[in-house]
Amino acid sequence: MGLGRYFNSHTEFGKFNSACATLGTVAATIIYFKMSGGSKKVDAEGAGAPPFPLIKSTHSLVAKHVTPEKWSKLGGLATKTSGFTLSQAIACAVEFDDQHCGIYAGDEDSYKVFADVFDPLIMEYHGLPEGFKHTSDMDHTKIVGNIDAAAPVHSTRIRVGRSIEGFGLSPGITRDQRLGVEKLMGSAFAKLEGDLSGKYFPLLGMLEADRQQLVDDHFLFVSGDKNLIAAGMERDWPEGRGIFHNADKSFLVWVNEEDQLRIISMNKGGDVKGVFSKLARGIQAVGDSVMAESGRKFMLDERLGYLHSCPTNLGTGMRASVHVDLPGWTKEGVDKLKARCEELNVQPRGTRGESGGQTGCTYDISNKHRLGYSEVQLVQTMIDGVNTLYAEDVALQKKQAEA
Repeated sequence: MGLGRYFNSHTEFGKFNSACATLGTVAATIIYFKMSGGSKKVDAEGAGAPPFPLIKSTHSLVAKHVTPEKWSKLGGLATKTSGFTLSQAIACAVEFDDQHCGIYAGDEDSYKVFADVFDPLIMEYHGLPEGFKHTSDMDHTKIVGNIDAAAPVHSTRIRVGRSIEGFGLSPGITRDQRLGVEKLMGSAFAKLEGDLSGKYFPLLGMLEADRQQLVDDHFLFVSGDKNLIAAGMERDWPEGRGIFHNADKSFLVWVNEEDQLRIISMNKGGDVKGVFSKLARGIQAVGDSVMAESGRKFMLDERLGYLHSCPTNLGTGMRASVHVDLPGWTKEGVDKLKARCEELNVQPRGTRGESGGQTGCTYDISNKHRLGYSEVQLVQTMIDGVNTLYAEDVALQKKQAEA
């Protein structure tokens, strides 16, 4: 194998060889690097690097940007924070044939150690030029106007992801780190005051009455997503995971799901500006509480914005959405609605989630972009887009009734 020079002793190398016999060279290499905790490099030019993977998602961004040359350079590296490897990062694109992006980061280091893959992939996905920088702006007073009061909006929901310095991201986070995040957040939640104060519900050992109530409220995240499983995000499930919500259930935080934290503000009706204002207060309060408890900040990169496990969520990590009835557009056809939304820089989804399908004439309309635009810009774009769609829907209904 030519790996002897990377071990501290003959005994250590012997143990590794035994592991190879049982697990195979690639698996043993990954496990060794994770246990060693360093950014060690296996012979990038020789047999030390794992064999170049068969990427099933041939049309994915991973297939385009993970080349044999980059693999020879990066395939044998492991990150310092959680011992994460490029093999683990691209597991979804290797295992499934339906990925568009197909890559996850295991920690903050991943975006630096595997930058030769991540950087061009991120620029292509988000449509950004080289030298871009992200700007964050959570000042709700800059929002102009609101959703038309006459628009048939059922509810508004805005969420962001946040990650705490020093802990791995969900695909690579160690068990001890995950438990550390949960313990830290339990203390941080206890410090929230006023309309943000509430209760944390750990998934492990949850009372059946609490579980049923969270299901009824549509708050409970569950296991079983094939991508999260393949990416390593459901290891040790459900340990170290949970949900916090305030008294009136308008402010929620998911702990250790796809991201360390998913912070959510929501309410009935179309007061987007009000929901965004509460989200901004909540993020600040949670961040201040985490800092007071641990001295740690949220991961914020000058270029990439707030760091998330999925590069599609970099930047704001925000999805601002409303559930709105669009019967006129529904009669015109979903394809036409999708095309119009593309022009308005918003996305239409079914109300059952990203892959849950469409029901009736109610759509989830949200911002399209994440990185390269501030939070204020994206919320404004969503408000303006929904108002335009509503006005057009009224006109379509009138035209359809006269036809």
